[in-house]
Amino acid sequence: MEQSVENRLDQFLMHPPTMTYRGSKRCAVEFLWFGIKEARACLFAGLFFLSIFCVPRTGLFGIARYDLLLMIALTIQFIMVATRLESWDELKAITLFHLLGIGLELFKTSAAIGSWHYPEAAWSKVAGVPLFSGFMYAAVGSYIIQCWRLMDLKIRHHPPIIHAVLLSLALYANFFTHHFIGDYRWYIAAVALGLYARSEVIFTPYD
Repeated sequence: MEQSVENRLDQFLMHPPTMTYRGSKRCAVEFLWFGIKEARACLFAGLFFLSIFCVPRTGLFGIARYDLLLMIALTIQFIMVATRLESWDELKAITLFHLLGIGLELFKTSAAIGSWHYPEAAWSKVAGVPLFSGFMYAAVGSYIIQCWRLMDLKIRHHPPIIHAVLLSLALYANFFTHHFIGDYRWYIAAVALGLYARSEVIFTPYD
């Protein structure tokens, strides 16, 4: 099957021609390539958040704002998968981010918590939460996944997985429990800093 232009773009970004520059020119190319890869990794997040800022509160074409934002997010995702800017495995991971985000939104907007609310009317609201809101979390997931692949990220001195899992559980538990007991986020942050103090992230801008 013939590769799409976008897929060839990713291949070019990840496997560019051998660079012959040295010194300051090489540094400039590396810096430029880093920016291009970052922009590419931010594609979904950038387009989606641009839509949030641009779509008026009154909606467009008789479509409510929240419904329109959901349609835009789904359309962007469809195009990215169709053009192979995003793989099916990446889409599955991003869907998990979306579902997790919806769950967090349902908790935060519930009557018992009431941290914020979504006042505008829409067909695509579940228990007061518009489904587009999950894509705000999915946008972060999309950036992480795309950047990991495009930059060929590697982590050295990562703490044991069990420690990372326990830290994550503590972070999410505090997200819920700080409404009822003390807020321990700064203690957890201190543990995270200590746990990852020796960790190094290695990335590849150009070569």
